[in-house]
Amino acid sequence: MSSNSGHQQFRYTQTPSKVLHLRNLPWECTEEELIELGKPFGKVVNTKCNVGANRNQAFIELAELNQAIAMISYYASSSEPAQVRGKSVYLQYSNRQEIVNNKTTADVVGNVLLVTIEGDDARSVSIDVLHLVFSAFGFVHKITTFEKTAGFQALVQFSDTGTAFAAKDALDGRSIPSYLIPELGPCTLRITYSAHTDLSVKFQSHRSRDYTNHLLPVAPSAIDASGQFNPGFDGKKLDPESNVLLASIENMQYAVTLDVLHTLFSSFGPVLKIAMFDKNGGLQALIQYPDAQTAIASKQALDGHCIYDGGYCKLHISFSRHTDLTIKINNDRNRDYTIPTTPLPNPQQLGQQSSYAVGGPGAQGYYGGQYAMPQSTPMQMHNYHYAPPTSTAVGPVVMTSHSQNGPPHSSSTVPHHHTQ
Repeated sequence: MSSNSGHQQFRYTQTPSKVLHLRNLPWECTEEELIELGKPFGKVVNTKCNVGANRNQAFIELAELNQAIAMISYYASSSEPAQVRGKSVYLQYSNRQEIVNNKTTADVVGNVLLVTIEGDDARSVSIDVLHLVFSAFGFVHKITTFEKTAGFQALVQFSDTGTAFAAKDALDGRSIPSYLIPELGPCTLRITYSAHTDLSVKFQSHRSRDYTNHLLPVAPSAIDASGQFNPGFDGKKLDPESNVLLASIENMQYAVTLDVLHTLFSSFGPVLKIAMFDKNGGLQALIQYPDAQTAIASKQALDGHCIYDGGYCKLHISFSRHTDLTIKINNDRNRDYTIPTTPLPNPQQLGQQSSYAVGGPGAQGYYGGQYAMPQSTPMQMHNYHYAPPTSTAVGPVVMTSHSQNGPPHSSSTVPHHHTQ
């Protein structure tokens, strides 16, 4: 940075202050943008924006004096000036020591949340995933997503401030569950309140959604190669159906083996192949059926249920883009049930004794042959991962019951449907 630009951007003769004066801001710069600019250096506790005849100046107040000094010092020594929307911003200490009667938007509870998604794959997080996450706390009216210098962001509108407060309190600083983004890396949510109260959504698209008005036109960019935009009842685009399911397993308190998965998913029809793998710190599996109808029935019955009582090993199931899995060798992580002659590894290769069976010790062993279908018993449906504790609804059984002091019993069960 040249000495001239340094003198233009900073004034060193001023007394340091927690309040910084910003000049040369873009037109109608928002409080959210000012907060994001100061966030790397500390908490912005107050702002005053759109100051001056040209409305291109602003003040920000940081919580601590050393945070303001750090921000000024960083940009004074940096070859890159502070920027908002790609425009260079000039900073200096303000003569005032605090901003009076202008509380920052970030501290004022509102019904619209400003969400910043952090992570290498943040820009790949879909609006549908955000809708799933925030809908756990109440009806989401609208969502808009956009990219700013702070990164990939979204505005999420609830009907009231109480619902927005509950969502912010539970989600701020948390990561999106890996089962919702199985092909992406970790993505963390940073949440503040927005000054907006009612978002303007003109089109249903992959960047904006109004869940209160399904008559809105669909943006051309949201129409896929087949010429279809197929939103569900909540405006969310439906997953394409497939004969292969992707199962992600949450809260792995007990081991889930290939044979356990085969027993579970076979109750809805013949399972042709299973491939298990670790991703994003959790266990996932691909389960192939002969047709999509069987996969649909299995997904509808099992998605959101737990393999073991007590909320352990919860299943999150989606359709995979695969249609035919390639299994090169049968082992404890992969199995092709259509080729019974494919050699199986011995029990030492499997890492378990030859008496191992689905459901635990003492049950009948299974290595690809016929097995007796276990009996069904009731179990609880467990709440959404983020939702606050509430009364639970009774749903289909998934697998086994616990012993009092150890892992589940060998009396494994499979889901069944209750008649009303």
